[in-house]
Amino acid sequence: MSKPGYNFISRLLHRTALQSKAIAEISFDIENAIIKKKGRYFPDNHVFISGLARSGTTILMQYLYETGQFKSLTYLDMPFVLMPNIWKRISYRKTGGEYKERAHQDGIMVGFDSPEALEEVFWRVFCGKDYIHNDRLQLHRVEGNVLAKFKDYVNNILISGDTSHQTRYLSKNNNHVLRLDYLQKVMPGSQIIIPFREPLQHSNSLLNQHIHFSKMHREDSFSLDYMNWLGHFEFGLNQKSFFLNDDEAFREMGNYAKTDINFWLLNWKNYYTYVNDRRAKNMIFFNYDKFCREPALELSRLFDKLNITSPAVLPEPFQPPGKIVKGFSKNLFEECNAIYKMLEIKSNL
Repeated sequence: MSKPGYNFISRLLHRTALQSKAIAEISFDIENAIIKKKGRYFPDNHVFISGLARSGTTILMQYLYETGQFKSLTYLDMPFVLMPNIWKRISYRKTGGEYKERAHQDGIMVGFDSPEALEEVFWRVFCGKDYIHNDRLQLHRVEGNVLAKFKDYVNNILISGDTSHQTRYLSKNNNHVLRLDYLQKVMPGSQIIIPFREPLQHSNSLLNQHIHFSKMHREDSFSLDYMNWLGHFEFGLNQKSFFLNDDEAFREMGNYAKTDINFWLLNWKNYYTYVNDRRAKNMIFFNYDKFCREPALELSRLFDKLNITSPAVLPEPFQPPGKIVKGFSKNLFEECNAIYKMLEIKSNL
């Protein structure tokens, strides 16, 4: 998400397309009815990136997207993201143009054709009541009719691709942790990448983003509405933690203010304890810290696992700015670090 700069007409269009569940469902049904007549279908070998926010998911998505072998939703698909083919035909498509730093103010530049995490609109529209609650995002059962619609949706997105090489769907969606089992059920041939990062710096990054987005939401209510419509609850005034069937972990998070580093360390522990216990063969754990140190090596290893060709030009090593973090529980940090070491082992397999 780039920093909101929408005029009145743009904001009205976004409210119309995204706020109304009925309009969103109708747009999907119209699109699906038209596209199904084409009878085009794609193999089940897609890639889903789903990590805790601030774990390197966006930059990883960009490197994969740049190979030209994937199709993903982009800012061009906004705001009618549930009918990508029809909207592509009737909208004014801005291509190229100026790239701007996204709203996170973290140096990542985005433009109209940048891939983005917009897919959660589908899940919010068709089963949001099952997992979006006032104080949490909850593990949820996904019914067969919704899974069938999701397969159609992915197929529609691929049909909207700009080249014949875009035969695999690429998704970045942190909320997929809530439905991993069902995602693997509906697309068993696809792979799920789980990025992870050293817990203390990761938690501090989450804390800083929470403070930043909370300020933005207080100053501009549309930016808060925008995040709610997209199903983004990572940080800010609408922050909701994942409830992963662990009452004790959730109660413990409630003991801390969201401006306390320990709240975010507990979120880290909650998330990565859950994914570390998963035994799915198609999950790939990706070490963001190692990627920063050896990006060419780590990308090449990942691309081999995904059966895609590595780019001719690979990134140079870089070091994210580390910050001194105070006020954290040493016992909690040690617990998180133990989980991190287990994830490291898995990422090297």
